[in-house]
Amino acid sequence: MQKFLSVLILISLFLVPSAASAKDKSAILIVSFGTSMPEARKAIDNLVNAAKSSFPDCEVRLAFTSNIIRRKLAREFNENISNPVEALARLNDEGFKDVFIMPTHIIPGEEYDEIANVHSAFKVLKGKYGFDDLKLGKPFMNSSKDCERMAEILMSRFKSQLADSETAIVLMGHGTPHHFANALYSLLQVELDKKLYGRFFVGTVEAAPELDDVIASLKRHPEIKKLVLSPLMIVAGDHANNDLAGEDDEESWLNVLKSNGYENISTYLVGLGEDENIAKDFIKKLHDLMD
Repeated sequence: MQKFLSVLILISLFLVPSAASAKDKSAILIVSFGTSMPEARKAIDNLVNAAKSSFPDCEVRLAFTSNIIRRKLAREFNENISNPVEALARLNDEGFKDVFIMPTHIIPGEEYDEIANVHSAFKVLKGKYGFDDLKLGKPFMNSSKDCERMAEILMSRFKSQLADSETAIVLMGHGTPHHFANALYSLLQVELDKKLYGRFFVGTVEAAPELDDVIASLKRHPEIKKLVLSPLMIVAGDHANNDLAGEDDEESWLNVLKSNGYENISTYLVGLGEDENIAKDFIKKLHDLMD
């Protein structure tokens, strides 16, 4: 009798589908431009950990779009991070059928377009090399409503600094030249001005508005005597530490602003990815994507 029961149990293990069978496996692929600076990496890890905590039944993976950063990490830190193509191919090979691609980008610019191209290519694949469901999420600022939300987050982020009426926050975005999505930085400026006029000044390092535009706007507010420089980026990487706040770089925003008469300047070199409100917004976008 005991032998018979043992046989039944073994048969049931083969006949009853496992809860973790391939058709039920789902994954979240978080895609970032990446960074090779250990301190800046905390911002990306914060978003990854937030996804793992919020979706414990999903596999959470990370991919970087920058090949230069990926190769540097492999060479100097012995860390191998896939690009989006490799990551999706590996997820497919491991049997994941439902995959949700979530970018960490601020705007849907050129980098986001590259991810969208990968998503479209994999969507075409059918059969064993395709996915049952493959969805791509939106960046943090994809609409006017998103810009309004970002403005609220920034006001909360710099609440203590804004308590001083002579202080303004200067934000450096990355920018994406000759791309319609770059207009979202100007839309963010509009939303910030609606909420607290003359206290936030948004510029970009590679597109418009430029630093000259920021300075021109600052000059219209002589009441502003103190500045706080901070990146409008998920990570406080090379752009933040050098282009924005580089003390030895004559062309850094810090030194150019000083040469324009602003001597009382402080920096807040913390990536937006470390902000808990940004992490909450990231998880909300993931929920919307899955729904």
